[in-house]
Amino acid sequence: MTREAPEAMGSDGVLDTAILRLERAVAQLEVRMGALVEDAEGSNGELFDLDRAKLAAELDAARARERDLQAAGTQASAALGRAIADIRAALGDDDLGEDEVEEA
Repeated sequence: MTREAPEAMGSDGVLDTAILRLERAVAQLEVRMGALVEDAEGSNGELFDLDRAKLAAELDAARARERDLQAAGTQASAALGRAIADIRAALGDDDLGEDEVEEA
């Protein structure tokens, strides 16, 4: 198609030319978008695998930390119970203190 001056073409010719240019631009955009989508799909699987592995490692570390904290809490509770029993023994409340410490 040759370019003609807009005045030489009728209004239909100008509109047809604009439509053709728009169709070509849309087709080029679709081709480029298709290529980008293919690239993104190819790399996203790897990224998701890396994220999944990282999250799994973080979860394992968090669970280990939780176990450590539970063990520390148990030890602290036992130490607190012994301290309460010692204080009560020093105050002369042995009978009452032993029952309550065992329940804790």
